[in-house]
Amino acid sequence: MILTVTLNAAIDTTYRTDRFAPSDTNRVDLVSRQAGGKGVNVARLLHAWGQPVIATGLAGGAAGRWIAADLADRGVDVRFAAVAGESRTTTVVVDASGEATTVSERGPVVSPEEWAAFRALHRDLVGQAALVVLSGSLPRGVPATAYAQLVADARQEGVGAIVDADGPALRAALEQRPYVVKPNADELRRVTGIDDPLAAASVIGTSYGVNVVASLGARGLLLWTADAVVQASGSPLTGNPTGAGDAVVAALAAGTVRGDTLADCLRDAVALSAAAVLQDTAGTVDMDDVRRLRPGVTLTHLAAAGRAS
Repeated sequence: MILTVTLNAAIDTTYRTDRFAPSDTNRVDLVSRQAGGKGVNVARLLHAWGQPVIATGLAGGAAGRWIAADLADRGVDVRFAAVAGESRTTTVVVDASGEATTVSERGPVVSPEEWAAFRALHRDLVGQAALVVLSGSLPRGVPATAYAQLVADARQEGVGAIVDADGPALRAALEQRPYVVKPNADELRRVTGIDDPLAAASVIGTSYGVNVVASLGARGLLLWTADAVVQASGSPLTGNPTGAGDAVVAALAAGTVRGDTLADCLRDAVALSAAAVLQDTAGTVDMDDVRRLRPGVTLTHLAAAGRAS
């Protein structure tokens, strides 16, 4: 079983329109709503792939109850911890060109007692897991060291972690040496101050002894390990890129629990990510698209990497 953690779960509302114009009236052609947050998206994708998964995290108020019910209705095993504050809503506007504009509420304020209660729940659940996925933003009140604490809890149970985070949350998590971190190019730059993704991934990998899978947008994925550097790419597609990174994480998690190497996971990761772009909402794919796109993924071995310390 894979455990996904979403500390700032949301109701994701997606608007589809032919043209989005700021400071003007915009007519919406399609509206969809579903449970969201990066870890929730990963859980939904894993479930669609037939991988046993439990979705946990923090959820509060009527919105939190709606999020849990929506996931349960889709067949996902949900074990959220309740908080007093109201969970957030995230609104994404996607135009005909595939450009996406996101307006994201900040979410509830979490008390120290609520955070302690969630950590107790996490310790219980992670002991049942083969892998834990920690992804997304942190709500107010949750410490910047939250993911570092959860990685450490997982390690005590002999469970590896994949972390998809940004800024101080990612920097703190690196200190606990998760199995994989999955930043995008901007997140790599913010953590290292280095513009070149390969150089930035190498610095993180060698400094912390972790594996790095970096999302490079239309250029695909970059894998840095202690043994190799591999770039994986497919044909660029137009659509909604909102959940593409979550699809990468889902593929990495599913492959890891199957016993695949990270390099072996890259074809599925690129194909699943591309299939997600074709969908109107994040965290959904058509598996026929995945099977169609997978043979077109190209793996390029860029260099031998120095062994991580």
